[in-house]
Amino acid sequence: MIIRKENASDIDAISEVTMAAFKTLPISNHTEQFIIHALRAAGALTISLVAEIDGRIVGHIAFSPVAISDGTKNWYGLGPISVLPAYQKQGIGKALLQEGLSAIKRIGAQGCYLVGDPNYYKRFGFLSYPALIHEGVPEEVSLALPFTENTPQGIVMFNEGFLANG
Repeated sequence: MIIRKENASDIDAISEVTMAAFKTLPISNHTEQFIIHALRAAGALTISLVAEIDGRIVGHIAFSPVAISDGTKNWYGLGPISVLPAYQKQGIGKALLQEGLSAIKRIGAQGCYLVGDPNYYKRFGFLSYPALIHEGVPEEVSLALPFTENTPQGIVMFNEGFLANG
């Protein structure tokens, strides 16, 4: 498996992987592929990595800047992250996540925020911080990983690309 930055020829494959990964998830609005396109179009897709096996894109992860109401800078949102169903539970998502977190640290990130399954993400150090919220999202799935001693307090706002639905 190779993990690398996306390139222009990967865009359609990234959409296909994303649609397949979220197709059967009841928590999904099935707009994740549109979110990636919107982030890319807005210049907000800061880190976009693909997992490739035998020349085929089988996974993808995206990171984009988030705004926090207390004014904290250099925090990034993780998502979407996708792995083709036939390749899930083989460590591809873990490898993408670890490489992605390293990549945002290299560009000066102070932390990472996501909305996701705490049972999965806690193994990477993500925790719920009651003072760091995303409106309309239950506290238990609102997760953060600070890279410094300072944990922001306030409302997390993802790029407006996350509103894309077509």
